[in-house]
Amino acid sequence: MKLVYEGKAETLDRQNLTLLTDLYELTMMQGYFKNENANQTVIFDMFYRTNPMESGYAVMAGLEQVIQYIKELRFEKEDIEYLRSLGIFQEDFLDYLTDFRFTGSIWSIPEGEVIFPREPLVKVIAPIMQAQLVETAILNIINHQSLIATKTARVCYAARGDGVMEFGLRRAQGPDAGTYGARAAMIGGCIGTSNVLAGQLFNVPVKGTNAHSWVMSFPDELTAFRKYAEIYPDACLLIADTYDTLKSGVPNAIKVFTELRDKGIHPKLYGVRFDSGDLAYLSKKARVMLDEAGFTDAVLSASNDLDEFLIDSLKVQGARITSWGVGTNLITSKDWPAFGGVYKLAGVVNEDGSCTPKIKLSENSEKITNPGNKKIIRVYDEEGKVKADLICLVEETFDPKEDLILFDPQEPWKRTRLKGGEYSMRELMIQVFDKGECVYTSPSVMEMRDFCAGELETLWDETRRLVNPHNVYVDLSQKLYDMKLNLLDEMSMK
Repeated sequence: MKLVYEGKAETLDRQNLTLLTDLYELTMMQGYFKNENANQTVIFDMFYRTNPMESGYAVMAGLEQVIQYIKELRFEKEDIEYLRSLGIFQEDFLDYLTDFRFTGSIWSIPEGEVIFPREPLVKVIAPIMQAQLVETAILNIINHQSLIATKTARVCYAARGDGVMEFGLRRAQGPDAGTYGARAAMIGGCIGTSNVLAGQLFNVPVKGTNAHSWVMSFPDELTAFRKYAEIYPDACLLIADTYDTLKSGVPNAIKVFTELRDKGIHPKLYGVRFDSGDLAYLSKKARVMLDEAGFTDAVLSASNDLDEFLIDSLKVQGARITSWGVGTNLITSKDWPAFGGVYKLAGVVNEDGSCTPKIKLSENSEKITNPGNKKIIRVYDEEGKVKADLICLVEETFDPKEDLILFDPQEPWKRTRLKGGEYSMRELMIQVFDKGECVYTSPSVMEMRDFCAGELETLWDETRRLVNPHNVYVDLSQKLYDMKLNLLDEMSMK
């Protein structure tokens, strides 16, 4: 749906982020510029090594902002003047930057997709100067939004189908984190956000009730409830814990609901919200009181420093809450504040289009990179659940009618044979840019949310559980595995 304020959204999204980069990206660019490999085409992979929050999966988010960043990538006059003032860049390099544009190609896993460690989330194929410059911003954008989308998916899983609202703006690390975090939270499964700017920019539902200050500003609680119901009779969710939840708040809410009923008004949404106290105990008691008064469809909503573990515990205890407002712990991913994505050189493209693979070595085996120009194929079992992800070279093809052998690249003697006809396959990455031109249109945030919900359903509950989840296998094709071993052998001989 096109909105009349779309121009504002575009203006806010189109801030020039070209200098949102680490200084060493620019100093390396100048180094490439001064050497013969300035226009050498390379392949970089963005990936992560460990699922955040010790989860069994993560959720991809942030691609639309990466696209906007790449589209607007150019050095303005004031950018050049600032770089000149640093005294470390030569004039011929600064002259080159004045006409700088991204001319490469980008592939990515789409937003809302379930992702796993070590597989490329974003692949950049571009002249090395361009590929180097975009590293920092891609990591900044994808790392943040994927972190919040993953946290949200876990919270929504704990809520077991109840609505989860994102209420974290006032606790986020700044306006951008609050707004783009809300976007990611919607992709991850929230039904709405309290962030009005996010609602406007991304056309997502905004939700909220009232604060304790509303109740405290009136002579008494009942008057505050009545006044709110007069203004919002069709959406009357009253905060019940300003004074005494069960002796005052819930009884006064019932009085107001009864008055509305006597007037023939039946709100589309009504109920009470708790922001303190023992939420399991209070909700069970409140449910009995509301039901006895005939308000069996009244909503019980809760906030108060919730996260997936507390929600899960409250569910186990039989809490009658059906709507959850989650703030600080979601928008900041308080228990796991960084996603950990990295951006590594995987290959050099030769004049004939072939790829010379590159590998990064490390004493830590998990930090050894996967070389070459790669793609990801997701393998599903007969029930449509994810069996494994297979990282392979772009030229490889597989026939699901034939047997497929999967093996652990760290412990290759661990093997699984899938019989032909008993599994299916799907390629994950999509092309986003082709020779500098964007060839992909992002779905709406709400469409991404629906897509994410469907993809999460392809995981077994054992993978989605909050503690000690089963890990989905991320395997290498035999051809990629052999290439990696050959490179390791070559490096060990030097």
